[in-house]
This record gives sequence, structure tokens and C-alpha cells, in this order.
Amino acid sequence: METVKNIIKNNGGIAKTADFVAEGLTNYDVANLCKEGYVDRVRHGYYQLAGQDDIKEEQVLASLLPESIVCVESALFYYGYNDFAPRQWSIAVPRTFSRTKLKINSLATKVYFVQPALFELGRTIGDFNGIQLAVYDRERTICDCFKYRTKMDNEMFNKALNTYAADTKKNLSNLSSYAKEMRVYKKLMNVMEVLLNG
Repeated sequence: METVKNIIKNNGGIAKTADFVAEGLTNYDVANLCKEGYVDRVRHGYYQLAGQDDIKEEQVLASLLPESIVCVESALFYYGYNDFAPRQWSIAVPRTFSRTKLKINSLATKVYFVQPALFELGRTIGDFNGIQLAVYDRERTICDCFKYRTKMDNEMFNKALNTYAADTKKNLSNLSSYAKEMRVYKKLMNVMEVLLNG
């Protein structure tokens, strides 16, 4: 049990079967630990200590979906372009991503499947409650607002654009180059010109 506790602790609260095997346990041992209620299965091949509710959602995301990128609603909240913490994590994954990997009981997600050619565009790293997660930068997030306009609440959309226009950290040349690549340039410029020129 001590070994198991240490393995899980050293992996940020969630360990893979491979982590146990590397420490000399067998798959059979892991299955038994689960059956006896010492560890809980978070997702196929991933485990946490039983009754461990204090794992941050950010840690679950970092451990189980390291390939994902925080986007749209969650990114807007991260940059302060939206006042309300989303009830679920908005994440982007490549279109080819396995849908079974997205089934995580302890985490509510809203998934955006992105063309591989655009997936890395604007990717950066952000600090979410002390956990490093990939997140799209401000400009990519604003372009996404136009791309997914129909999935967004009007109030959220308008607040995001107005707050971005007033943000001293904005980068308009990146915004325009991303918008061209994502084919939202015309729509975006019509709105942004009004906001930026008052």
C-alpha cells in the first residue's frame, strides 16, 4: 500500500498502469487493489487513491488529456474576457483524436475537434491554479469566438470582443494572421474595426 500511495503521489494524484508496473507491481495487483477498494479507476488504465476527492480538475486534465488545449469558453475565462467560470472545461483536440480517451467520469468537458493543420496555431502554456496546461493565446481565442459563433452565448461573445479590444496585451498582427488562416478574417475585421476605432 505504501508503494501504491507513493506511486500515485509522485504522479500528481493519478497514476497509469505502466507507473505501477515500473515499480514491480503486476496488472493483476492493480486489478486487485481496485477490487479491494484501495484505488479507484479514473479511466481505463488510470487510477487514483480511493476516496481521493481533492484532486484538482486541472490535474485530471493534465494527467489524462495532456494532448488537449484549453480553448473557447475556458480560455476566455482564463484571460478575464468572461466573468463566469464555465461549468465544463472547453478543450481542443485534433480531429483524429480517439473519442474513448475523452470519457472521464470526474471531469465535465466540452470538446472541440480541430483540423490538424490548425491545432497548434496560437498554442501557449498557462498556469491554472499552479498546474501548467496548454491554452490557446488571446488572439486564437478571439478567432475561435468567430469560428464557433453559433455555439456561443451572445453576451459572452460581445463581452469577449470588447474586453479584448481594451486589453493592453493584445497583438493585432497575430490576430489578423490567425484570422486569415482560420478563414474568419472578413467577419472578424468588420467587428474589430468598429471596436478598435470606436
